[in-house]
Amino acid sequence: MTVLPLLAAFPLSAFAADVTVCVTVSATGPAASLGIPEQNTVAFLPQSVGDVILKYITYDDATDPTSATRNARKCTESDQADVLIGSSSVPTSVAVATVAAEMSTPVVSLSPINVPANVERWAFRAVQKNEQMASAIVEHMKKNGVKKLGYIGFTDAYGEDWLKTITTMLKDSNIELVATERFARNDTSVTGQVLKLVGTRPDAILVGASGTPSALPATALAERGFKGILYQTHGSATADYIRVGGKAAEGSILPVGPVVVAAQLPDSHPSRVLGVEYTGKYEAAHGKGSVSAFGGMMFDAGQLIAAAVPEALKKGKPGTPEFRSALRDSLENLKDVVSVNGVYTTSPTDHFGHDERSRVLVTVKDGHFQYLPM
Repeated sequence: MTVLPLLAAFPLSAFAADVTVCVTVSATGPAASLGIPEQNTVAFLPQSVGDVILKYITYDDATDPTSATRNARKCTESDQADVLIGSSSVPTSVAVATVAAEMSTPVVSLSPINVPANVERWAFRAVQKNEQMASAIVEHMKKNGVKKLGYIGFTDAYGEDWLKTITTMLKDSNIELVATERFARNDTSVTGQVLKLVGTRPDAILVGASGTPSALPATALAERGFKGILYQTHGSATADYIRVGGKAAEGSILPVGPVVVAAQLPDSHPSRVLGVEYTGKYEAAHGKGSVSAFGGMMFDAGQLIAAAVPEALKKGKPGTPEFRSALRDSLENLKDVVSVNGVYTTSPTDHFGHDERSRVLVTVKDGHFQYLPM
């Protein structure tokens, strides 16, 4: 009779530690309409990869960069996280990514952050580049005869990046940016800014904002009788934007991740099947019409991490610096990872990983998002 050595009698994975995934989102504060569906979606993330358990720890940063920094330190120092996910807004996400890089821990951001090279090395995104989303808007403007565009956006990094992006993309487009205005996330009125915008008689206005605050310019523009095209960014792709905006949101056009209109997508779209499945599970738990692109971004983050874990396990044990470094390397070399907001192929020069399948255009019609074929 052959007696197997003790280690050989069990799969090696039986001795592997859990992979700790630490999440910080803005479940409260101005970005709560983004953070709540993100937080809710943690329950639908992969629970294991093979025999290795994925353990999730979730915190609320209240849309506050200081709190996000504190959460990230708790994740990396106390919880010994192997990877971070977060956060919901650009300022909080930059804070999280900065700590993650300092602690040599990979992070999957839910916001389209721009960070220095030393932070970029550890930062990945489960969200589309603003350039990809803006290209869809510019394409629509060209097809619909827009010649004069007005812009109103947040005073923070999100609004600034969108202004830079759209300004660059309008070059050689025969579309003139005639006015730019700004407002803070917690402002309660934008009357003065809207009056200035409308006074330039633009054919269209782009709102560079996210969450429920993006409905404020829409409402003010409707009150001033603006009849042009209203564009929003993917930051407004929530049911709360439609609820708060009401009639003022009707007819607005925005680029979104495919999951927002998964059931309306052509059968050939790679994200349709998984998007419909996720939508069904999410809405069964949280109500019809509750799914949003932001919950989809959290779902994507889970898919990216699950896809990266097997290769990382070959080089280190969860809970060690070697595993965190290997997980970073694996996240940087993913290929054709299909999820609800697109298909991801990352590289050392692209930590977003999206292609044109990552965005579609929608309009608000009768209180719902309706797919607009491009």
